[in-house]
Amino acid sequence: MANKTISMSKVRQIIKLYSKGIGKKKIAIRLGVSKNTVKHYVAGFSNLKTTWIELAKLTDFELDKLFHPPQDAPVSEKEQQLYDFFPEMEKQLRRRGMTLAYQFEVFKALHPEGFKCTSFYNYYNKWRKKVNPTMHMEHKVGDKMYVDYAGATLPYVDTETGEIKRAQVFVAILGWSQYAYVEAMQSQTIEEFVTACENALHYFNGVPLAIVPDNLKSAVFKASRYEPELNENFKAFADHYGIAILPARSRKPKDKALVEGMVKISYNRIYSNLPENQIVPLTELNVGIIKLLEENNNTLLTGRDCSRTDQWIMEQPSLGPLAETRYEMRKIKQVTVMKHCHVYLYEDLHYYSVPYELIGKKLKMQYSRSRVDIYQEYALVATHQRIRSAGNYSTEPSHMPPQHLYVTQWSPQFFMEKAKEIDEVVEYYIGQVLAKKHHPEQAYKACMGILSFSKRVGNVRLIKACKRAHEIGYYNYKIIDDILKNNLDKYDEDPAPSPMPLHDNIRGGNYYQ
Repeated sequence: MANKTISMSKVRQIIKLYSKGIGKKKIAIRLGVSKNTVKHYVAGFSNLKTTWIELAKLTDFELDKLFHPPQDAPVSEKEQQLYDFFPEMEKQLRRRGMTLAYQFEVFKALHPEGFKCTSFYNYYNKWRKKVNPTMHMEHKVGDKMYVDYAGATLPYVDTETGEIKRAQVFVAILGWSQYAYVEAMQSQTIEEFVTACENALHYFNGVPLAIVPDNLKSAVFKASRYEPELNENFKAFADHYGIAILPARSRKPKDKALVEGMVKISYNRIYSNLPENQIVPLTELNVGIIKLLEENNNTLLTGRDCSRTDQWIMEQPSLGPLAETRYEMRKIKQVTVMKHCHVYLYEDLHYYSVPYELIGKKLKMQYSRSRVDIYQEYALVATHQRIRSAGNYSTEPSHMPPQHLYVTQWSPQFFMEKAKEIDEVVEYYIGQVLAKKHHPEQAYKACMGILSFSKRVGNVRLIKACKRAHEIGYYNYKIIDDILKNNLDKYDEDPAPSPMPLHDNIRGGNYYQ
């Protein structure tokens, strides 16, 4: 069983290759993982009793839960003492005259209650076993595409500045048919490298099982003899096309002998046949390169009665289908969720919302020229259209806490509609409250307070209070509050005078006429 989990991208590659009938040993060699790791994931795949097609539909988060359930048995304290001691012990064993028995005595002195001699040796032998893959260079139909850059550059003219610049020349070749692709690029950046690889796939009209790049920074972020760390964007490009990435070993030219040979052929058949004294824009340069490339692909191979093109015609049906859409280059950043439930994209000075439960969490943001995706580990938690609007917010209402969500709905129309549901008198009064402020948002809390009286004292009293406040010409929350507290809403108009009582001693109103 694997001691260290691997990325979901590599798990997908193991299952995909196994589903295509490739043996476990060869999968381990291709992907640079141990045979036991491959066995572990293949066994897990078999226990699931499903198909690769069904698993391919799952997200990385769902796949991770299937293959990496929580471990119930943590490492014991005694075992941890051993694992902490072994790295330094291994360095000491490289010294002349140092023995394993001596190192056991050192360990025993540090941990008297630790493991005995036999257990110490057994644990060390298990720990020291490392993967040391060897790659058998067997070219199969539809198997690999080898890519590299030529050492020599080509001049071209920048149409915007008029400068003479040097183009980096990208070379790709299919392993079985040796059908080649060559393109001049502006640089070796990750954007240019991914574009060149994608152009090669479209030129070949199909997708092989794997790409074998050199250890250039655009492809491999951190080289390793056992498990190199791939550039995130290059890995995302590979996932988009369902293709495995198998970096060549450092200082092992035989791993990519075909593309090294194609670079030399490019010097002889493409470089030397380009106009020597004519410097053209990059697009025109590539037109000339493709013309010479096709001549090379159509030339009969040495000692054979077929060309690279003839062999590609036979290999092409074995290549996988191209993706329905072109890969959209993405950048990746680590972001922290702010207290207002948003993350910040510094490049655009813009904020994007995420679910409020993630406040304070560190998330991964992937963004392209049109879209922003935000992940917590493998789970997609938010998606937004990319908006380059400095200082502004893209907010999904469902991401906000319930109390904040209600506030975000406030607007003049919101309060007018709420008031109209009570009565036209209240609607008119709320309209006046909003109109008295320079900016409507200044009156939102006052409007909310006035409308809340309908639940506290009822609609009838609120209507009368609004009439009373309108008669005296005051439009604010405080006057409504005072009218209701002092029961002034109960006097719709001044009381009528009481009639004079009838009595002989009272002359009455007619006496004075």
